[in-house]
Amino acid sequence: MPSPFIVKALQDLEDPAAHQQDKPAAYQKLLDQIINSNDDPSSLSENFKVFIDSVLSDNLGIVAARPLLGAAVESIKTIPDLNIKIHAGTTALGSLESRVVSFEEQDAQLREMLADAYTLQEEYIEAAKILQGIQLESSQRRVPDDHKVAVWIRICRLYLEEDDTMMAESYLNRAKNLRHKVTNPELTLGFQLSEARILDARRKFLEANQAYHGFSFSAILDEEERMRALSSAIICAVLAGAGPQRSRALAKLYKDERSPQVAEYGILEKVFLDRLISQDEVSRFSESLAPHQLAQTADGSTVLAKAVVEHNLLSVSKLYNNIGVNELANLLGLDAARAERYAARMFEQDRIIGSIDQIDGMILFEGVEPSVERGGLSRRKDLAGIELRKWDSRVQGVAEEVERVASMIQLQHPVSEVVLSNSISTKSCIDSSVKTHGTLIGNQLWTVISVQECYQHRSRRDDVPSTESERD
Repeated sequence: MPSPFIVKALQDLEDPAAHQQDKPAAYQKLLDQIINSNDDPSSLSENFKVFIDSVLSDNLGIVAARPLLGAAVESIKTIPDLNIKIHAGTTALGSLESRVVSFEEQDAQLREMLADAYTLQEEYIEAAKILQGIQLESSQRRVPDDHKVAVWIRICRLYLEEDDTMMAESYLNRAKNLRHKVTNPELTLGFQLSEARILDARRKFLEANQAYHGFSFSAILDEEERMRALSSAIICAVLAGAGPQRSRALAKLYKDERSPQVAEYGILEKVFLDRLISQDEVSRFSESLAPHQLAQTADGSTVLAKAVVEHNLLSVSKLYNNIGVNELANLLGLDAARAERYAARMFEQDRIIGSIDQIDGMILFEGVEPSVERGGLSRRKDLAGIELRKWDSRVQGVAEEVERVASMIQLQHPVSEVVLSNSISTKSCIDSSVKTHGTLIGNQLWTVISVQECYQHRSRRDDVPSTESERD
């Protein structure tokens, strides 16, 4: 119930006999008395309600009523008790509802105040719904683009606190249309952070990683916020599906000189270096994840578990040329059927190059990095390229062995100047080989020919008789 004193004072002000010019000052004085009164706090909201109803009545014009309503909103902001503040603001909002077209500015101030109070009570959905009622597109007042974007981004972030990504994305898209007109750098950062959080919540971890990593370089933020963004970028990179795109993202984070300072550096190092991740490490890492990052996927596993299985499967492909399905299942901590399904999916998506021999129960890895391109032509090119590289490696190995043996022979049996002079006749042949096969092959041919001539020279020297009896 409102205070009888307040009710009586308002009745006197509404009396037609009262002077119209004195009413604004009298209303302001009465408002101060409402704030400073020692009445029951529960009746405070009722006092504000009857006061606002009286101001909105026909005894005051719109021009005189607007500053009084603004002063009433500022007075409600000073109420220390959040519950009383919310109740007073809600009742005032109900009184304004029928005449909101004439008092849009005061309605917006009241809604922003209520949103602040709901946010302090962690009632984020209620705060977002209150802000949605603000008239941002109106002919009665001009709202700057920065203010529109600020309200939309705030609504977006409130919905993100409750993991309602659908509503959050709808308001982010509204802000996106005016992003190029925003001049406030803090709003730009708020937009980028909201975009990264939506991508993260929708499990688009590679895109979220890029957004978080770029956000971590912002000079406007303090060091703690930048490191938190870097940690989020690492988490998203680890949770992303194994493949060449994630490998590039991991390399960028691993080379970042700030990464060793965050708690997630240990898991980043293991993932980047393609090492197997144990269950204990997964459990420790899961403690720093958000609820949506631990949600279950369609096959019943969590997002983290799926990411770890795919990473370990990629690591196994780097360690083995082939492995049995049962042995792979033991390494991944799965049954054989699920391990085979994971391998088949990654083969199909070209994240690993290989095949499955179901008759022998073997999984075969080609030992080639998958291309970012998709399709059979890219795969055939990769396979042909690896065969050529293997052939080149074998040829190079043989040539290096020949050179090593020839060097050992030369150390034991140096070549004479006569032999070297005789070998000059082969220069044209060697030059032709250099042009055809390269400098390494040409040098090795010089070595082989020199060794051959050395043996021929020693053979001729051994055939010459050393004594007169031998000459006879």
